Amino acid sequence: MNHKMKPVNPKFTQPDDHAVRKSLEPVVCYPTDALPKAPLAEYEKVRADADRTAAHLVAPRDASCFEVPQGHFFRITSVDGPQVGDLNLWNKTNLDERFYAGKTRALHGTHLGVGDSLWSSFPAMRQMATITEDTLDWYGFDEFGLSVHDVIGTRCDPYTHNLLSNGGQYHYCCHSNLTRALAAETGMPLLEAESYVHDVLNVFMCTGFCRHTGAYLMKGTPARPGDYLEFYAHMDLLGGLSACPGGDCATMHSSDQAECSPLLVEVFKPKQPLPEAVTKPLGSNYNRQHIADSDKN
Repeated sequence: MNHKMKPVNPKFTQPDDHAVRKSLEPVVCYPTDALPKAPLAEYEKVRADADRTAAHLVAPRDASCFEVPQGHFFRITSVDGPQVGDLNLWNKTNLDERFYAGKTRALHGTHLGVGDSLWSSFPAMRQMATITEDTLDWYGFDEFGLSVHDVIGTRCDPYTHNLLSNGGQYHYCCHSNLTRALAAETGMPLLEAESYVHDVLNVFMCTGFCRHTGAYLMKGTPARPGDYLEFYAHMDLLGGLSACPGGDCATMHSSDQAECSPLLVEVFKPKQPLPEAVTKPLGSNYNRQHIADSDKN
């Protein structure tokens, strides 16, 4: 590993009951029994006779926006070589409602798979899309504790690159790619569009944390041409996908040195859509009063 280890000689002496403190059993922060269960059999049934209505080829080291109507499916495919992508989602009619990677991570874990949903930001906090198929579902977690499709990396960006490269100016990080794509799609000035770019789902990226230091790790994606990740759209979506300048992210990102490939986005319309009662996101019922019991009188 090329990252620094945390100090092995702590400043403070461990207390007498250190073993007891460390041996406490962990619990799941957010039990998810109450979450809606993905109707995977119903998705599969209507997807079987769906027609492709749109296709977008995202160029290497660039990004594109695409629209997905409610009730449609969309698929992201590796077409030429191992390549990772950074995905943003917005409510097409209200860009302030966007994919909330942090809360999605808290509910479903660090890496997403079939049946997991991508949740939107407060105050709506509802399902934007649900993963319905994943050709990499066989990967699981490897011996290093890494897996695919993470919601822990924020997206490569020019600000971090500038910090870690002694002032380098690089304009093809996923953050900048998504900014340009959203500006082109909406007509916003670049700096206004940038304010809507948010943390991503890292499609195909293979990542995890170092057990000893907590460092964010990556390795070459196991995705190959023909591998895909597919979603069901619970609302009218505007998507943005960047074909990361890191290519397969085996050694680096935010540079022109990695070999990069395009990604394909396809949209499919079922001939017999599912009832809205089954798939439409309901949204949060929290009353937004934010009042403590002591303040009610």
